[in-house]
Amino acid sequence: MKVPICDTSGKKVDEVSLEPLLEEKINESAIYQTVRAQRAGIRQGSASTKTRSEVSGGGTKPWRQKGTGRARAGSIRSPLWLGGGVAFGPKPKDHSQSVPKKVRRLALRSAISAKAKNSQIVVIDKFDITEPATKKAREVLKNVGALEGTTVVLTREEEVVAKSVRNIPKVRVCLVGSLGTYAALDNNLLVFTRSSLTHLMEALAK
Repeated sequence: MKVPICDTSGKKVDEVSLEPLLEEKINESAIYQTVRAQRAGIRQGSASTKTRSEVSGGGTKPWRQKGTGRARAGSIRSPLWLGGGVAFGPKPKDHSQSVPKKVRRLALRSAISAKAKNSQIVVIDKFDITEPATKKAREVLKNVGALEGTTVVLTREEEVVAKSVRNIPKVRVCLVGSLGTYAALDNNLLVFTRSSLTHLMEALAK
């Protein structure tokens, strides 16, 4: 499968084969497992409550054990009391899940295959931006029909382009080394530069 490479005006200047990135059969199981793990890793897991031993106060018995006519109580910080500790409340958790490297690689290739099958991959030769310019980057994306619901994949050397694109609404910037299955599927279009696509091919070919 080949996709056209466009210049900043949207005109086709070359084409590139995506065969090194594609899977013959899209593995939905690998995609599900990987996306589930990546979304779980985003969770902060920072919800926390204090138990009766962590709540301040309650160091003495509020009244004597017998003779008052009231129920027995050993601390005013019991979970039964207002201002007391929480029984079985949440504590900070690590929600991350482990997925084998081969499964992650298969999932990414399957995700890119699905995008290619639906003609949702755009390749730009280069942005021709030497200093941050959001207006110019927006014009380039508009010319190639990728102005909304787009993930732009760049290399580390294209930092100026990243600064130009990141302020455009409904456009996300992702470094090619950080491109995961969830990021690849989260938007309608995947926009690569020729450089970032070459880096991805080399990485997935290993």
